[in-house]
Amino acid sequence: MDITAFIRELLFGHDCVIIPGFGGFIGNYTPARIDKTENIFHPPVKQISFNRNLNHNDGLLIGRISESSGLNYGDARNLVEEFVRDMTSRLAKGEKVIFDHIGSFANNHEGNVQFEPDREANYNLNSYGLASFQFLPLEGYDVKRIIRHSDKDPVRQTSIRKYLWRAAVIIPLLGVMIAVPLKTDLFKTKVQSTNLNPLASVEFENNRSAVEKSTKQDSSISFVQPVVKIDSSSSPGIKPSDEVISVPSKSEQEAFCIIAGSFKSEENASGLMKKLSDDGYTPELLNGPNGFYRVSALRCGNLSEAIQKRESIGRKYSGTWVTRTK
Repeated sequence: MDITAFIRELLFGHDCVIIPGFGGFIGNYTPARIDKTENIFHPPVKQISFNRNLNHNDGLLIGRISESSGLNYGDARNLVEEFVRDMTSRLAKGEKVIFDHIGSFANNHEGNVQFEPDREANYNLNSYGLASFQFLPLEGYDVKRIIRHSDKDPVRQTSIRKYLWRAAVIIPLLGVMIAVPLKTDLFKTKVQSTNLNPLASVEFENNRSAVEKSTKQDSSISFVQPVVKIDSSSSPGIKPSDEVISVPSKSEQEAFCIIAGSFKSEENASGLMKKLSDDGYTPELLNGPNGFYRVSALRCGNLSEAIQKRESIGRKYSGTWVTRTK
């Protein structure tokens, strides 16, 4: 079972997520900064690093898998151990192991594990919606030249005649203001009232929580390989009538798939597809990274529809997420 989705979810709310027996991911906060060479403004980020020595079991990852999948703690621990053995074996063979939106692992010439983080991933929830942007300096605006020029200007003294002219204008205006009764609306302060009822903001808070929930799912969107058609002879769990698989042409527009599970074994993926088909969904089998098989429960035409469908499917199939495909 691919546990990278659980690791990504935990990294948003924790500064350290440990894979028992392998190592730990650490979130490093970096404040907003300015690249003066290219005039680029960068928002605050929480980038991920890896420490091979943090390999003890703190119960965070296994507890989250057990809670989401409905397995007991021992079975969840066995899943993590199997995942670590498979990843260690692949690294020993010289393969490169990729964690979506986290980074990649590979052994160097000395046999040590090297981690390369994904520079585009940002796990700082406070920076949602903030992207890097470039702002070019104003042309022809020299601050030093303006300061030097202002220092050379002589101090201009206002003449007494100008003061007298101002007094001649201000004094009559003051007399008119005193003569006007204070009962008129001229001097009444217009105070705007507000509703202090906390229930008035319930709809706004609900909308805001829905937006924040959808952003977590959007952060896990990635491009996937084209659809792989399952041979019914090699997967006894699926009948020919159960295969609801189509190969989209290159001319079709992008679609959003709701992934219900990711497996190393094609037989396990076939079993989940059979269950989804019995529940009335149109499952598809997609190729994921590192040789995993992804089972799509439903294909949607836009992101908002996919997020709405994912919430209903996630009530029965926990750990679902949305991915984009062509």
